[in-house]
Amino acid sequence: MHNTLLIILFMASFIGEYKAKVDDRGRLVFPSAFKELCAETLKQGFVVKKSLFADCLEMFAYSEWERDSQEVRSRLNLFNPEHDRFWRNYMRDRALVVPDEQYGRISIPKELLNSVGINKEVVFAGKDFKIEIWAKEKIEAGKISESDFVDLAQKLLG
Repeated sequence: MHNTLLIILFMASFIGEYKAKVDDRGRLVFPSAFKELCAETLKQGFVVKKSLFADCLEMFAYSEWERDSQEVRSRLNLFNPEHDRFWRNYMRDRALVVPDEQYGRISIPKELLNSVGINKEVVFAGKDFKIEIWAKEKIEAGKISESDFVDLAQKLLG
């Protein structure tokens, strides 16, 4: 019970969108609004991976990544070849990133940036328990109209 309480205390709720530029070495400045939410998490770092359902990267606090990965793994039988193949691919193309203390920069491997078309400008989008990292032009192209959003809300939420 004590460990559960610690996880709840350190989980940040990321909200808002923040723009940043990628430098020549693939570094981005982590948004200060997010940095203030999770001082303890900054020491442990974040796991960055390509999203399964969108053309963006997802960034999880390391403790959140551990919890989610444990949940997925608990549903698998790794002696089953199909499950093992899924797990292997689930764990591919991940990077552990730790913002540097002085500037708050993070270095994301070029392969991950390229996999979602990130070149120069990005948008960090807070999605509660995770942060999505989008190429600026792709996040704009993915917006839906207000009426489509209302229709979707009614469909999903009743």
